[in-house]
Amino acid sequence: MQDELGDLKAFARVAGAGGFRQAARELQVSASGLSDAVRRLEERLGVRLLHRTTRSILPTWQGKQLLARIEPAIADLELALATVSLTGAQAAGTLRLNVPVNSARLFLPRVLPAFLQRYPRVTVEVVAQSDVVDVLAAGCDAGIRYGERLEQDMIALPVGPRIQRFATAASPSYLDANGRPQHPQDLPRLNCLCGRFSKGGAEIWQYQQGSEICRIVPQGSLVYSAGTAVDLAVSAAVSGLGVIYLFEEWLQPYFDSGELEPLLANWWQAFPGPYLYYSDRRLVPPPLRAFIDFIKSESNAGPGKPDDEP
Repeated sequence: MQDELGDLKAFARVAGAGGFRQAARELQVSASGLSDAVRRLEERLGVRLLHRTTRSILPTWQGKQLLARIEPAIADLELALATVSLTGAQAAGTLRLNVPVNSARLFLPRVLPAFLQRYPRVTVEVVAQSDVVDVLAAGCDAGIRYGERLEQDMIALPVGPRIQRFATAASPSYLDANGRPQHPQDLPRLNCLCGRFSKGGAEIWQYQQGSEICRIVPQGSLVYSAGTAVDLAVSAAVSGLGVIYLFEEWLQPYFDSGELEPLLANWWQAFPGPYLYYSDRRLVPPPLRAFIDFIKSESNAGPGKPDDEP
């Protein structure tokens, strides 16, 4: 069994490297040893797994079928061995996170410095974008998203404030010159700074007071990328260009300084906070396990544990 596993790993590495010599350099073994391993596997299975030419090594149709089955299993096996070897030791390796821009701005700065100080052998790579992506296909270990965008086969851990709100604001000078709205339906007469998603859809400003719900399609002289140009919109609002609609937490420092004035606060809609999510179909890499445990410990140490935390 051990010899069969070694031959399978040799075949997968040769196919991935596109040649015996390159795979041998990566594994620091002899090319002839890898060739013998692949030959043994082919003889055992009774099929040719690799097309061998003087210029390239390519998997046959049967080889591709076998690779599709064994590569995930080999990856899980190597991860299991790495996890066991780190039991009782400090986690090490790279943690890749895919997060929305607001989480990169509002949540991660609170936790990443302390996490990386506790785990100095871990490197964190953060990809911030607003589009919903398949985190595994994107090469990430986990992501942060809101509940309505989570896939059902994912494990979700609450992170950050459990209740958030979208706020509406403008500079006092702009409001002095143009008036202060008393109802969301007053907003279309003002210059609204409009966020647009990368796929072309415009942000809809949503409000609720009791059973009354209002949805406003903003229009104005500035249209910005809702994911990557938010700071530009905030600066424009502070300078007196118009009305902005953004996470309350993002705008709170400007409320505190008086640079922006809250508008229609009794209409601001509340919604559940984000989740850290990861696949339940694969072993959890040690850096991700350490991050999960760190988030849970920080949550338990806070003023209160979220009601929906597992």
